[in-house]
Amino acid sequence: MAMMKFGFGQPLTRKEDDALLRGAGHYVADVAPAGALHAVVVRSPHAHANFKIGDLAAVKAMKGVRLILTGDDVTHLGPLPTPGVLDGVNIDVPFYPILTRDVVRHVGDAVAFVVADTLDQAKDAAETIAIDWKPLPHIIGSLEALKKGAPQVWPDRPNLCFETSAGDESGTRAAFAKAARTVKTTIVNQRLVTNYMDTRGVVAEFDGDRYTLTLGSQGSHIIRDIICGDVLKKPLDKMRVITPDVGGGFGTKMFPYREYALAAVAAEKLRKPVKWICDRSEHFFGDSHGRDNISTATIALDENNKFLALEIDIVADMGAYLSCYAPYIPWLGVGMATGVYDIPTAFIRLRAAYTNTVPVDAYRGAGRPEASYLIERAVDNTAREIGVAPDTLRRKNMIRQSQLPYTTPTGKVYDSGDFAGALKHAQDLVDWKGFGKRATQAKRAGKLRGIGVATYIEACGSNGPETAKVTLDGDGGVTVLIGSQSTGQGHQTSYAQLVAERLDLPPERVRVVQGDTDRIATGAGTGGSSSIPVGGVSVDRASRTLADQLKDLAADALEASASDMEIADGTVRVAGTDRAISFADLARHPKATPDKLTATKDFSTDKATYPNGAHIAEVEIDPDTGRTEIVTYVVVDDFGATLNPLLLEGQVHGGLVQGIGQALMEDTVYDPDTGQLISASFMDYAMPRASDAPSFVFETRNMPCKTNPLGVKGAGEAGAIGSCPAVMNAVIDALDRAYAIRHVDMPATPLKVWTLIDQARKARAA
Repeated sequence: MAMMKFGFGQPLTRKEDDALLRGAGHYVADVAPAGALHAVVVRSPHAHANFKIGDLAAVKAMKGVRLILTGDDVTHLGPLPTPGVLDGVNIDVPFYPILTRDVVRHVGDAVAFVVADTLDQAKDAAETIAIDWKPLPHIIGSLEALKKGAPQVWPDRPNLCFETSAGDESGTRAAFAKAARTVKTTIVNQRLVTNYMDTRGVVAEFDGDRYTLTLGSQGSHIIRDIICGDVLKKPLDKMRVITPDVGGGFGTKMFPYREYALAAVAAEKLRKPVKWICDRSEHFFGDSHGRDNISTATIALDENNKFLALEIDIVADMGAYLSCYAPYIPWLGVGMATGVYDIPTAFIRLRAAYTNTVPVDAYRGAGRPEASYLIERAVDNTAREIGVAPDTLRRKNMIRQSQLPYTTPTGKVYDSGDFAGALKHAQDLVDWKGFGKRATQAKRAGKLRGIGVATYIEACGSNGPETAKVTLDGDGGVTVLIGSQSTGQGHQTSYAQLVAERLDLPPERVRVVQGDTDRIATGAGTGGSSSIPVGGVSVDRASRTLADQLKDLAADALEASASDMEIADGTVRVAGTDRAISFADLARHPKATPDKLTATKDFSTDKATYPNGAHIAEVEIDPDTGRTEIVTYVVVDDFGATLNPLLLEGQVHGGLVQGIGQALMEDTVYDPDTGQLISASFMDYAMPRASDAPSFVFETRNMPCKTNPLGVKGAGEAGAIGSCPAVMNAVIDALDRAYAIRHVDMPATPLKVWTLIDQARKARAA
């Protein structure tokens, strides 16, 4: 079959964008059933406290107030569960209540749910509730939490949530014993607030028998199964979950939250729709946070600067409760600890700690950015300490193509890639050899110029199973039902291209339906960069099967052999002739039974894909202000195969900006003395803007994935994985060249950078 003009590899513009850009999107905040009531959550102002809610009679009598739920009203509900535990690791998961009854464990912990006719009335009632607070000792910071005598988050268990390890401890010790040199690097991967465009929300309805929840999510089936089955303890057929347009998710919208169950209970009690929409400030302490690791990596080298072994110690902050997949997130990072390097042996110790903070869970990359940042900062620091150029040390120790498939010390099997080739191509694009001249010119202008490189590899693209149902409709178009969920990635376009590859239909003739548990039987949701590596395979297989079925129908209609049929431009024709039948006519054919017009295929795999690449950032720092400007950014990625280069580049750009935000400005700050979240709004929490991003240079150097039927490797998280170490290595390169400053933790804010420069200047003067 000839390459379809709308198919795989074509740079189609996104079909969904016209409606979204014209304001015709339909988000959860836009859902307004007749007679809907409005809800607010009453949250704790304390990091840790006992409390007692006063008499509610007067509050319930306030104008418009319909219902107030407290912990005593929802004791029949199950807790929010934690399915993301580790095999073989004993984790005593604490009870995560839908509403706390007598003790709160972080600022923002939920204590009551108020429903009223209007949002203002609900807010007024919430502010009127009298609560007697008795503060308890609290603890902020994972290292502090693990110290002897630290206040306990939970009275019946230590602050050490769990401890586990991976790799060969004895082999690593032996390698270190014979090493010519070892270099230790300790870094902070700071906590992030996982901001997206539209905040979470839910509209709950109850018809006397079934619940319907409309909410922004990354997978309607995940939310239904947990909220209905685990929390409400009802059969799954008693709930329908609908997800409309979603403006960003980044992992955070994959999880169930308390408000979904509370709105369902309220709708059942009141027999009216109940709507709760999170405001932006509430999001800062009501939704899960991301990252928050403190890690040390020690590299052992021989006399020729070859890596002998790697030892890592990671302490991950879980927050006050264990969110849905929280324990599993740092473990994902453990698996990728050695990066693209040929390290014969490694040992990684992982500890997780409870603190009196918002729970932490998956955020774009989910453990893989943390792993990449650690190993790439460690390799860079090692190169500086031993007096070798960072790119030279990398190239000397990278896994060679001839070594593939390569099994890492943590058991990952890399199937394909050319890691050194990607690095060289990125260096060529950035004019690596010309950096010295540019640095001299910057110095004349009073600026410090630095260049930083980071390679990366991640394991992704194996979430599933995912099922696709592809149907030829009466108008000759095609409908795809699939359980993944677009949160801005462009699934309407990308899945339409996979259909076009087999059925040669333009994107506007393909309707992609997601986010409705009544219409779609199953779904794994969207996460782990799996929509195309898993969902795409399902769509491709279903489309191919449907194409064969349509050829059989057309052969009967045209009185020809099915082997002579070909598909082109929405028709099936006899190859080499003008005899053809349109899809619309085929749909009306007497033998066109529903089963012949529909194909359903699923795909599941336990083999990850391994996208990889090289990032190079070039920065200039103003020593008088500490401000860092990214002047050049080059990234060369290996995604196996490219379905749509425009969508792919957009995904990479988005991830790059998120990484730049973490590297230079984003920081979640708690006051250790009060336990208060200091950075609780955009007045105090900096987010990257367009002016903070350079004009990116992006190219692919694809090596087809040998474990995926489409040859693709997941791409959605990649930009956020390689960007933090590239930017920070560039910042440190600039500071090292000018002032011998070799360490700064993220975020490299102007104040932090200026302070280091000021201290170095004073030290020189002294």
